Amino acid sequence: MNTAKLELSVGIFMLIGILCMVYISVKLGKMELIGGNYYRVIARFDSASGLKSGARVEVAGVEVGSVAAIGLDKADGDRAEVTLKIRDGVKLTDDVIASVRTSGIIGDKFIKLKPGGSDRLLKDGGSIRETESAIDIEELVSKFIHGKVD
Repeated sequence: MNTAKLELSVGIFMLIGILCMVYISVKLGKMELIGGNYYRVIARFDSASGLKSGARVEVAGVEVGSVAAIGLDKADGDRAEVTLKIRDGVKLTDDVIASVRTSGIIGDKFIKLKPGGSDRLLKDGGSIRETESAIDIEELVSKFIHGKVD
């Protein structure tokens, strides 16, 4: 009888330990099991070169979301369509400006959002109209070397 109680208590202890490890792994890995509290907006760029899914989205230097997907625009195959996941508490106006930026000299690319002054808010599935693509350093250096700088 004593052995059965001991085995039961050890089993319960192990189960609680495993559940705690799963919880910590999910929190530290910033994984989402049930989708989270986000809404999605779409931004179209001339070039999304170097941008990756999972890249951060910032407003005033504060992370407010992430890049959910990157693909070609279905209507216009010449532009990149970037889907952004924005936390529910963050309000974006319909005149927000999205730009692809680099953190540091050779750092990762991220999306910087600059709020506008409109009263109308973007809803789930809305589009950001004003975008700025990243500066292509390689193309800029090439133009400078070959004397084609404007």
